[in-house]
Amino acid sequence: MPITTILVDDEPLAIQGLELRLQAFDDIEIVERCANGREAIRAIKTLKPDLVFLDIQMPGFDGFSVISGLADIEPPLFVFVTAFQQHALKAFEAHAVDYLLKPVEDDRLAATIERVRQRLSERRSSEDKARLQGILSELAPDAVPATMGEADQPAASRYEKTLNIKDRGQIFRVDVDDIERIDAAGDYMCIYTADQTLILRETMKDLEKRLDPRKFQRIHRSTIVNLDNIKSVKPHTNGECFLVLGSNTQVKVSRSYREVVARFL
Repeated sequence: MPITTILVDDEPLAIQGLELRLQAFDDIEIVERCANGREAIRAIKTLKPDLVFLDIQMPGFDGFSVISGLADIEPPLFVFVTAFQQHALKAFEAHAVDYLLKPVEDDRLAATIERVRQRLSERRSSEDKARLQGILSELAPDAVPATMGEADQPAASRYEKTLNIKDRGQIFRVDVDDIERIDAAGDYMCIYTADQTLILRETMKDLEKRLDPRKFQRIHRSTIVNLDNIKSVKPHTNGECFLVLGSNTQVKVSRSYREVVARFL
């Protein structure tokens, strides 16, 4: 299935260069080219593309203003393309798929397109499930399985696949599948993977909403674990137990969370 795409940049040479590089990807179909933010908003609302490559610094409406101007529609996926690295954090906060620096490198662009394909696949899968549920509800209301209800089957696309963490003056992109556990320290979270520890300024409550509860469960008032990284369970006294994680780290499950965790193990 083609990925309909709009290119937005006030520099014609930048659009030509990006278009030339995108020719390497057979599924990318460029449907419009825009020279400023206002043109981009009109084109996106009219053509409803899957993907938009968006420059940040443009006269009049900049890239972030374009996104703000699309609040009334289902937005496409955005990839920011700019010569200025200082906008990276704000771009990720705007939920951009990726952030490319000019001149765009071929291998970096290939990685971005692969990430776009994954996001679109997840989005289309979620839409297909919702459409099927609607059809079944109309034709045979009693035949709709309870497990297909929105409350019981949260769409995977609702949860983060990657966390963008600003730590020590850098922005780290961490796949959530690589996270082993998360510990709370006030308004900061310690994110542990197999080979690094990163500090994220966010509350446990807010972070928990961004993670898939079928994979990430709280085992203590201040600890969340990735259930896929549990190697074994060790009983302990007073109704508590320890989970042994992939790195052989042991974390304690408090009594108040033991039954919750047991349902997933």
